[in-house]
Amino acid sequence: MGTSFFRVTLVIGLFVAGANNALAQLRIEITEGAGRRTPVAVVPFGWEGEASEAPYDIAAVIAADLQRSGRFAPIPERNMLQKPTRGVELDFDDWSVLGVEAVVLGRLTQTGGNAYSVQFQLFDVYRREQLVGYRMPASVGTMRSQAHRAADMIYEKLTGIPGVFGTRVAYVNATGSERNRLYSLIVSDIDGENENVIMESKDPIMSPAWSPDSRRLAYVSFEGNRSRIFVQTLRTGNRLEVSSRPGINGSPAFSPDGRKLVLTLGGADGNLDINVLDLSSRQFTRLTTNRAIDTEGSWSPDGNHIYFTSDRGGGPQVYRIAANGGSPQRVTFEGSYNARPRLSPDGKKLALVHLDRGNYRIAVMDLASSDLLVLSAGRQDESPSFAPNSDVLIYATRQGRNGVLETVSADGLIRQRLASGGGDVREPVWSPFPRY
Repeated sequence: MGTSFFRVTLVIGLFVAGANNALAQLRIEITEGAGRRTPVAVVPFGWEGEASEAPYDIAAVIAADLQRSGRFAPIPERNMLQKPTRGVELDFDDWSVLGVEAVVLGRLTQTGGNAYSVQFQLFDVYRREQLVGYRMPASVGTMRSQAHRAADMIYEKLTGIPGVFGTRVAYVNATGSERNRLYSLIVSDIDGENENVIMESKDPIMSPAWSPDSRRLAYVSFEGNRSRIFVQTLRTGNRLEVSSRPGINGSPAFSPDGRKLVLTLGGADGNLDINVLDLSSRQFTRLTTNRAIDTEGSWSPDGNHIYFTSDRGGGPQVYRIAANGGSPQRVTFEGSYNARPRLSPDGKKLALVHLDRGNYRIAVMDLASSDLLVLSAGRQDESPSFAPNSDVLIYATRQGRNGVLETVSADGLIRQRLASGGGDVREPVWSPFPRY
């Protein structure tokens, strides 16, 4: 496949014909774990309010988040010897007998018509001490997001790694037959809930990219049989065409301050180069001028450099150039194919698509040591994107004739599949942390 694969995926993507018409919610399946999971207990929350039952099961969301992380094993409610809702009611001996290492308990209290208070506590059973205690306001519409927020805090306290349960993922789904294909740009919670179709088209949609504040998406649309780049505001649905030059307009990515886009432009001759677009002035700055294919630009977290794919050395490899221009420097040297570079938010790792014994797989390179670690196990894996905690990646792979999404920890030990009931799912990109 080699360079031809590089050229084809750039222009039209990889959507398989004959995909199912049904658009179904993603569901997470843990396919590979890191050995023993830490036993924890998430006790059903207490309820104080006008109704006989709580309007939302906060504890169930927290337990599901911890379960899906692949690092924890919440015990079933039926095995609990007690169900305290306040710290003073907690009997550590009961939980020690069960082998539980941490207990989460809490209360949901109604404070007004649609005003509630979510309170939770996290306890270390062995040390017999409280690790976290927090109270936050909520409404019926925000209870799920507040439950994810609580799970994020709990996860970080137990692992030292910020949780990403409150984040979202954007991806493209193609449904229908080859002659009647419908492309949908979709945003959902990372657990597959709250799925929203942002944009639909009979023409291909590619390369979604989040703005740093998670309020906008940039993407490529082939409406009118030509590539154009749009920036769409999620809350209002308003979208703005920002690049529609002759030839190819592709691979947009926001700068860390959200004021610029790096993108790939190719004129009538089809020669592709890295350009930067200032979104306020609409001024383009061309960074590369090589006759080779330069594409798939991605910013470093400090905004000082842009990493991109180029075949100027004879095959696709990753290069780096200063954001204000200069001479590109080659970054990858291991193997004959390294493409689609994406920096981790902490700036320490580089995710890419790596040719591994005839298979296109997701790999991570340590930028300090240049060590390369292959993370995925598929034959045609692509589109890696880091979670905002730099500890997990999402990418696209194949399951039969359809594309599906998978996540993998940056050490390769925990892998999960986000299965969809229909369609060809591609081009995932993980959102930044939410701004509460």
